[in-house]
Amino acid sequence: MRDAYIVTSIRTPGGKKSKGVFKDTRPEDLLAFILKAAVDKTPGLEMKHVEDVLVGCAFPEAEQGLNIGRIVAQMAGFPDQVSGATVNRLCASGLEAIASASLRVMSGWSDVVIAGGLESMTYVPMGGNIPRPHPEYARKHAELYVSMGVTAENVASRYKISREAQDEFACRSHMQAAEARDKKRFAEIVPTPATKYVQQGDGTYKKETFFVDHDDGIRPDTTLEALAKLNPVFAAGGSVTAGNSSQTTDGAAATIIMSAARVKDLGLTPIAKLNHYTVVGCKADEMGVGPRLAIPKLLKMAGLDLKDIGLFEINEAFASQVVYCISELGIDVDKVNIHGGAIALGHPLGCTGAKLCATLLANMQQRSVKYGIESMCIGGGMGAAALFELCD
Repeated sequence: MRDAYIVTSIRTPGGKKSKGVFKDTRPEDLLAFILKAAVDKTPGLEMKHVEDVLVGCAFPEAEQGLNIGRIVAQMAGFPDQVSGATVNRLCASGLEAIASASLRVMSGWSDVVIAGGLESMTYVPMGGNIPRPHPEYARKHAELYVSMGVTAENVASRYKISREAQDEFACRSHMQAAEARDKKRFAEIVPTPATKYVQQGDGTYKKETFFVDHDDGIRPDTTLEALAKLNPVFAAGGSVTAGNSSQTTDGAAATIIMSAARVKDLGLTPIAKLNHYTVVGCKADEMGVGPRLAIPKLLKMAGLDLKDIGLFEINEAFASQVVYCISELGIDVDKVNIHGGAIALGHPLGCTGAKLCATLLANMQQRSVKYGIESMCIGGGMGAAALFELCD
């Protein structure tokens, strides 16, 4: 099989659900912007060179429905011959799109594919607008439909992850994210236009545009004392709080993947290769353990050890599950989420796999790290993990 090269990987900032910078920005506009920006940032590449656009989206309905991958490719200005599809593996949708795009290039089916991710949790809520679990099956297997917060409580109680450990990890996320923002280390972020409606003197509203260049969920004033005062939100007497859980967020990301021949034709210097990708199932009511299972499976596929991996991006769906996975695997925490994670930066569901790819590759470049792993847990009881290799 051929190698598939990543030449561009970027993301929008993350905006807090319903209250953040993108609360009045439709998801199609976020995705159209980042797709076009990815092409603009790739020297010599034209929209007509792209063969397919694969977009991860966890809840592809309403404003982000009707095959958002095809519709937004058109909105962004891609010609008619550029096709599009929507990919859904819930929290790993964006990474699944990158893996699928890479396979198309590896197999020789395509030479240029854009993979991305999108989620506007302001416009489409967690679970979608009309969730309808199967009535008979749900009576016997309610765990498949249970709140993700309940699964985080299960991980905390079953594997003895203390409230203190969770809060400490959450505080770390905010502190590292704040430092990275202040020192301008989020090289993967592209300043993104956002919409707001401003009331005029006559009572009407005018649509205005402004640019956003940083994630708006970072709280640099977070303290352990403040986190300790928060009440649990998913179980009486529990330990999972709003403070040690990921933020619900709006955002989009895009990655351009090419064959070696097209890279050479355009005279590009690739960033990295996606070497291996894997998924694994686990108990639905403790879905947070997914990375604990997926990362060893990935390393075995690649013939590598933990010591070979320079950086990790493990999605912080909940502090309880990240702390558990890091501890069980024996990963050096200093290699994990070095610029903070979803507790501070947000978890825009279907976008997360794509945005973490952009973040990981930027961090690998900054630190000259050869191998990096991206991993996350997935609703319904799964884990995903991908191995990226920095190009020389």
